[in-house]
Amino acid sequence: MIWIEIAKHISEVTGNDFQISDRHSVSGGDINQGYTITNGNLTYFVKLNQAALAEMFVAEAWGLKQMLATATIRVPQPICWGSTGNSAYLVLEYLALGRGNSQSWLEMGRQLAALHKSPAPRQQFGADINNTIGSTPQINTWQDSWTEFFAQNRIRYQLQLAQRRGGNFSQGENLVAAIPQLLANYKPVPSLVHGDLWGGNAACLTSGEPVIFDPATYWGDREVDLAMTELFGGFPREFYQGYQQVWPLDPGYAQRKPLYNLYHILNHFNLFGGSYASQANSTINRLLQ
Repeated sequence: MIWIEIAKHISEVTGNDFQISDRHSVSGGDINQGYTITNGNLTYFVKLNQAALAEMFVAEAWGLKQMLATATIRVPQPICWGSTGNSAYLVLEYLALGRGNSQSWLEMGRQLAALHKSPAPRQQFGADINNTIGSTPQINTWQDSWTEFFAQNRIRYQLQLAQRRGGNFSQGENLVAAIPQLLANYKPVPSLVHGDLWGGNAACLTSGEPVIFDPATYWGDREVDLAMTELFGGFPREFYQGYQQVWPLDPGYAQRKPLYNLYHILNHFNLFGGSYASQANSTINRLLQ
């Protein structure tokens, strides 16, 4: 039984015997099943998926640990992960979410800027492991050039997946060829980025403390995080004010933003299909104009 194995694993890594006295399903995710488990005193959050996707949880735990190491912004601590039978699991620190206020969002912007400013392990873009964006593989092969990294590991790779899915993006390769021009004279420093920072992956605790979760972490241009916060309606304006206080954005961000968000639109086509194809094509055409 998977829950017996999970309780045993928690007991092993924490050094405290953990027996599950209560378990509840938690709604909200498209990719994984979520649960809270408790022994009456301690509560954990558990994600489940197919055993074949166990590496997805390994990579998520790795990304959370990278962000935790910067001591800049709250993320859930990964406790343990593995697979048993047909299921893979990831056990995380349970964080009670609240509503937050304008000060919470101001602080989230400041803390995200501090995360982005934390020293990179090397002056390259990528990561030591590949991970996933949603359930789509995300290629993080190290590159010296941000332009090359984004063109090949992000846009071209998503276009290749979209083609296999039957998507028709006739101007896709023209756009990949145009990326060096679109990013000309722009030389970002490598920043540790969340990688999938939309409203569903950012919140505040009951104390008001900001928290981000469900990362697709790598070292990239910090603007990819800011761009994605604007893709599905935007964060409260205090968030952007807080960010600008700590690390103002570079000139030209507004022009780069649609290119960076194209990655997520293509990924949404690859995950969900539907109208994301026309949204991606219209974005490609606008960028080529």
